[in-house]
Amino acid sequence: MTQKTKVAIVGSGPAGLTAAIYSARANLSPVMIEGEISSTSDQPGGQLMLTTEIENFPGFINGIDGPELMGNFKAQAERFGTLIHSAKVSKVDFSTRPFRLWTTDQVGDLNDLDPAYETDSVIISTGARSLMLGVDREIELIGHGVSTCATCDGFFFRGKEIAVVGGGDSAMEEAIFLTKFATKVYVTVRRHELRASKIMADRAMANTKIEFIWESVVSELIGENSLEAIVLQNRATKETSKLLVTGLFVAIGHVPNTDIFQGQIDLDENNYIITHDGTYTSVEGVFACGDVQDHKYRQAITAAGSGCMAAIDTERWLEHQVTH
Repeated sequence: MTQKTKVAIVGSGPAGLTAAIYSARANLSPVMIEGEISSTSDQPGGQLMLTTEIENFPGFINGIDGPELMGNFKAQAERFGTLIHSAKVSKVDFSTRPFRLWTTDQVGDLNDLDPAYETDSVIISTGARSLMLGVDREIELIGHGVSTCATCDGFFFRGKEIAVVGGGDSAMEEAIFLTKFATKVYVTVRRHELRASKIMADRAMANTKIEFIWESVVSELIGENSLEAIVLQNRATKETSKLLVTGLFVAIGHVPNTDIFQGQIDLDENNYIITHDGTYTSVEGVFACGDVQDHKYRQAITAAGSGCMAAIDTERWLEHQVTH
């Protein structure tokens, strides 16, 4: 049976849960379709569910674990009346109002099913996922030596030797930033040259703390409870070598979780949702917040801020629909 609502929030994490808190406090009775439990970043709570200690989120002097922080967000959203549905949205139709959403826990052919929800407005907060290396124990060691965010975790590696994987601008930015903390930063690159822009490549190569390891890939992670070393394989010779590092930063790119929105709203060349005037998308009544539309900052605090913006934009848009 189709459920009708004023506000449907697709996805959770800091952006979606903040949008839920603000929407619920505005008496909009939002429904959040939070995602499904998995090993990827589009699970309920987003990437912070795969993070251990967070020390840069304001208000927590001694830091807080990612899952605990997201649990607090969720409890606060529920306290104000957010209805949380543990499923993923599998199909959307933004071509007509009310907007229609189908979910993964519906049984049968989606083309034959009535939508799970009809909603006056939608807030998209499905986030983005970091591309990973695909080696054994990689996900298990996230927060225990493996990271995808130098800004988030660089401080923990003060005085250590660490490695960065990647050859693009993002990898160079991460490596340069990490030299503020680490004594040595190894950059492992699959090819014999960098994909990064010349200015970023020159800046990284001029840094005496950075050493490049060319034509190499990470084939193994060593360490029981935390990372102790990585094994590199040379792509040309197939020879392997061990690199004693306690930190590994994977910087090979991000992919926004926008597959179900293809053809429904405007996306940029990298498939991030295009927003304007705050959190408005190309479809009136559909808003987007967090990493699904932010490929620059990717921080929990900026995601939460944009979630607040999306809720306020949605509330004002709904009010305008009633008065006109």
